[in-house]
Amino acid sequence: MNISVIGTGYVGLVTGTCFAEMGNSVICVDIDEKKVEDLKQGIIPIYEPGLEKMVLQNHENSTLNFTTDLKSALDGTDICFIAVGTPMGEDGSADLQYVLAVAEGIGENMSHHMYIIDKSTVPVGTADKVRAKVQETLDKRGSDLTFDVISNPEFLKEGAAVSDFMKPDRVVIGADNDGAFDMMRELYAPFTHSHERFVGMDIKSAEMTKYAANAMLATKISFMNEIANICERVGADVNQVRHGIGSDSRIGYSFIYPGCGYGGSCFPKDVQALAKTSKDYGYELKLLDAVEAVNYAQKRVVSDKVIKKFGEDLSGKTFAVWGLAFKPDTDDMREASATTIITELTKRGAKIKAYDPKAEHEARTHYLKGNESVEYVSSKYDALVDADAMLLVTEWKEFRAPDFDEMAKRLNNKVIFDGRNQYNRKRLEESGWEYFEIGV
Repeated sequence: MNISVIGTGYVGLVTGTCFAEMGNSVICVDIDEKKVEDLKQGIIPIYEPGLEKMVLQNHENSTLNFTTDLKSALDGTDICFIAVGTPMGEDGSADLQYVLAVAEGIGENMSHHMYIIDKSTVPVGTADKVRAKVQETLDKRGSDLTFDVISNPEFLKEGAAVSDFMKPDRVVIGADNDGAFDMMRELYAPFTHSHERFVGMDIKSAEMTKYAANAMLATKISFMNEIANICERVGADVNQVRHGIGSDSRIGYSFIYPGCGYGGSCFPKDVQALAKTSKDYGYELKLLDAVEAVNYAQKRVVSDKVIKKFGEDLSGKTFAVWGLAFKPDTDDMREASATTIITELTKRGAKIKAYDPKAEHEARTHYLKGNESVEYVSSKYDALVDADAMLLVTEWKEFRAPDFDEMAKRLNNKVIFDGRNQYNRKRLEESGWEYFEIGV
């Protein structure tokens, strides 16, 4: 099938590349000329395991191409995915200006029937707005061309996006006619041939499904962090509690790991956007307001523990930070706990020696830009030299089983603040370490 994908960010690039991998002819469109030229040269703007190799191979095979020319892309395709950003506005709502600008561009440039598919995460009712914008633009042209608008929300986990797309748990499709459903079934058939994972529904329900899924997962995280905070006060061990409740098949183990809060491009934005949508319709989502409030506070738990031990004035103190990205296997620092923790410590006079396998560039150029109290190093052990404690913030695999003897040689004090509850408390304390974790 011939497919155009508008937007070459995280969702757009993964979507286009994975469709090309299955033999479709895909052209990705972006208004950023430099990004398009970089992609043509094999320079990938994001880190995602397995993506770079797949992009290079499919571009070499001419099944995946990149352009800034929307009209030429639409002329050669029947299926168009909208995969541009929907940044969070000041009031928590999703900003649809880029989605609607694309819709207008489609209306201006389409020359035959198009299947227009919302892949961006958008609030309920966005498909209606896209349909209205395309129709309005066609009317201005005096055109009687027809089109379908379809909702196909993405459920990609950063760090596992390629695998998630190639082997999806489900493919949610919102459409209003059998022809659109049939086309989407054919498009996704190579990804779902071994199991029936196609979930068809009306468009608004599909739009809501994306928000509801992320809100549910964020709720599980904040709930477990609340339990961790209670455990810490009453003398219980949240790690044992987690095993106790996770063994219940109705609950399961996914997303009940205590830590220093969730981040990324999805959970914070989607929770707030759903709450804002609810308020716009006269209903207050008290639960989601609490989920967000808990997460805001949880990002400060690690820095609060550091301050409690070392005092409010951290002048002359240096802390090693392992991990900057909001989760492992990505360079994404949007809403990352590391940004909050580092900011809380450095504004009290502390110096930071930070290491992350992939996110250093993001930290330097954006999220911690201008913070001269942060030094970036090339290995986890380099970060420990003359530091007063180590803070584990992102649970990269290379941090799971460090050499604690080597760590002790480099640190000024045998002190660990574990924001992800990765290590064995008993063994560390028997070896003379002070070990601070979440919920114990």
